[in-house]
Amino acid sequence: MDRLRQRADFLAVANGARVNSPAFVLQSLDRKSLGRDDSGPVRIGFTVTKKNGNAPERNRIRRRLRELVKRLDPTSMQPHHDYVLVGRRDALSRDFATMLDDLRIAFTKPARHTAKARGHRPGHAAATSRKPD
Repeated sequence: MDRLRQRADFLAVANGARVNSPAFVLQSLDRKSLGRDDSGPVRIGFTVTKKNGNAPERNRIRRRLRELVKRLDPTSMQPHHDYVLVGRRDALSRDFATMLDDLRIAFTKPARHTAKARGHRPGHAAATSRKPD
């Protein structure tokens, strides 16, 4: 298992499927769906936004997420996939065993695909130009 380090890789995964949990969001992307002939290992990245606290708190969240992945059975991750764990503030106070169960469940749940089209919100009608009557 490798780590994601490039911003472009994180952005690509952000457009993929996601599973929500109280302590984190698991984003995933099948690299083969991008048309790449990629037989590389599973790659995983970790990120925590500034709204989740100051630097020591964000680092603690990131360390807890990394430890979760270390304790997870690697066979639960699908081959040829990239994953990003986005930490949430609840990761500071949530019980570690519960978070590990949440992560196992997140890898087994069918992921919800999101449409990240700019300026388009599902369920909203597009503005049309109308001529006055």
